Amino acid sequence: MKIIDWNQLDTAAQAKTLTRPAQTIATQTREAVTALIEQVRRGGDTALRDITARFDGVDLATFEVTAAELAAAATAVAPELQHAMQTAAARIEAFHRAGMTNGYRVETAPGVVCERLVRPIARVGLYVPAGSAPLFSTALMLGVPARLAGCREVVLCTPPSKDGRANPAVLLAARLTGVTQVFTLGGAQAIAAMAYGTASVPTCDKVFGPGNSFVTEAKQQLAQAGVVAIDMPAGPSEVLVIADAAANPAFIAADLLSQAEHGPDSQVLLLSDSDALMTAVQNALALQLQQLSRAEIARQALAQSRLIKVATLETAFDISNRYAPEHLILALRQPRAWLHRVAAAGSVFLGDYTPEALGDYCSGTNHVLPTGGAARAYSGVSVSSFQNMISVQAASRSGIAEIGGCALTLARAEGLDAHANAVALRMGSAP
Repeated sequence: MKIIDWNQLDTAAQAKTLTRPAQTIATQTREAVTALIEQVRRGGDTALRDITARFDGVDLATFEVTAAELAAAATAVAPELQHAMQTAAARIEAFHRAGMTNGYRVETAPGVVCERLVRPIARVGLYVPAGSAPLFSTALMLGVPARLAGCREVVLCTPPSKDGRANPAVLLAARLTGVTQVFTLGGAQAIAAMAYGTASVPTCDKVFGPGNSFVTEAKQQLAQAGVVAIDMPAGPSEVLVIADAAANPAFIAADLLSQAEHGPDSQVLLLSDSDALMTAVQNALALQLQQLSRAEIARQALAQSRLIKVATLETAFDISNRYAPEHLILALRQPRAWLHRVAAAGSVFLGDYTPEALGDYCSGTNHVLPTGGAARAYSGVSVSSFQNMISVQAASRSGIAEIGGCALTLARAEGLDAHANAVALRMGSAP
């Protein structure tokens, strides 16, 4: 990774520096994803078998994981990992439960009561990636809030391994969180199956989960077509680190590599006002890469990542808000004092001893976060992501007398006579 001096770039070069890898290949994947979606819509399970054989190299007679397979998953997972998963699930539940709301009720005028009811989405679909590594932690991150929300049916899709089976740890996570059905399906075809439904896969009201550029494109196409709701655009992983001169270069390098190893389309950025720190991070990256089992994947991600020298930390925050990273690490001496400068980020990690990996697994926050700049408008997954908010209002005879005049004035000003009449009749003042 070369060091780029932000102040030496013109406007076009600055924009190019912040371009994500996924954004450059979107035009190449769009048509392919459209074709896959249409194939599943028309062909159902038959299409899913053909696509799975083509991309995953396995010929599956059925996609649904049986109850016996789910029960057997626990015996295939090491006790230490089982304990860690249970501990992580408990912390995820504690954090997400604290943010739950039961709705509220307000008297907005004498005789007029407005309420907000909270109801679970009936059937939700969860996508758990397994492209370069099975992310069973994602099953926890999605399954726990879905259960807390009270969703009646929770469908989970995850790609099959070469033997045609789902990863045992993913199955254990599904069982721990109360998932009702699991299917060995991956990629854009899994998203299409949950959106349209097939003979095997039930139609879901909303689809959740991260994935590669194909998965993200499928979610966006289906949402834009009004076929299914989605949580957010959650594509290739990314991290942006803002560091001062006193930051630990080894820690920063480790955090950058922890995201780079997710996949070749991941992107990592370091912004600092210290030349010495940037050079030290370069050296630490080279050293730590030699120790990684996924070094080649990380190298591909680093090739499209950036070390950016800024004149001031204020500039770094301006750039970060423009980029709107999935993960933002503040490797600063007083990180909380800078938190007010953060306007757009999926999740923020404060100080030297809060690596992004804690949020990925067991701090309690959710790791399903908006990527690709979507953090400017989207938030990470929470219990409310799995719920609908329903408004209720009730006016008594005295209540409509209290506020009806306001409604009449507004309706007549908009030229909506029937609206005005519906109010006037009840007020006893119809023309």
